[in-house]
Amino acid sequence: MPPTVAVVTDSTAYLPPVPRVTVVPVQVIAKGVPHDEGSFTGDLASATTSRPAPATFASCYASLAAAGATGIVSVHLSAAMSGTAESALAAASEAPVPVEVVDSRSIAMGLGYPVLAAARAAAGGASLEEAASAARRSVAATRTFFYVDTLDYLRRSGRIGTAASLFGSALMIKPLLHIVDGQISLLEKVRTSSRALARLEDLAVEAAGEGLVEVAVQHLQARERATALAEQLSKRMPSLAELRVVEVGAVIGAHVGPGMLGLTVTAL
Repeated sequence: MPPTVAVVTDSTAYLPPVPRVTVVPVQVIAKGVPHDEGSFTGDLASATTSRPAPATFASCYASLAAAGATGIVSVHLSAAMSGTAESALAAASEAPVPVEVVDSRSIAMGLGYPVLAAARAAAGGASLEEAASAARRSVAATRTFFYVDTLDYLRRSGRIGTAASLFGSALMIKPLLHIVDGQISLLEKVRTSSRALARLEDLAVEAAGEGLVEVAVQHLQARERATALAEQLSKRMPSLAELRVVEVGAVIGAHVGPGMLGLTVTAL
């Protein structure tokens, strides 16, 4: 029987159901009560987040092994933002089959694209090492840009890297941010939402270049603006293989707040 590679990720990838991919939920904490991401419907302004416990990953890995997996690629949100990858590593050391843990150095579709790369490789009969390498190549080929409507959530979350310099800025600043070395960092400052949208569009086009790419427009409670941005990108990217619009969930929402709009570009 040929080797069977399974893929595990966490809920911050915000992917629809994908064959061979198992999703472990990150926790959202409200009033001291933990909720799996996806089941939380409360106030984001009062929510915090927590990584899955190593035991949760251990149970997941054991179940996949029992179902016939001979190896597992476990791809997760940036270790600089969360202890999720650390929990996965702790469980991997005791798993009944080999587990390769991949730090996506990102979140949302910056994580989702490496997960999809690993899943495609696994579906094509790749070995564990080959599927993990496919995920890591996708990590290197993926860039994420975004902006937030308010600085309040970033201020409270603390997971902002050099974006902390924004807090001495005027209240009307609309920061354009990106993810660098696994952390959220300030890219540019603009004054209005319309300028932020225009600049995000330009950044995505520049990042895409002339090569074949996939692009995800991500948002939180801003579908109309996300759809408009996607329509503009479809006109400006002749080598666009796939374009998707994704609404992120409560884990990202607790740290950036409603109105967030982001772009992830991955080279194929």
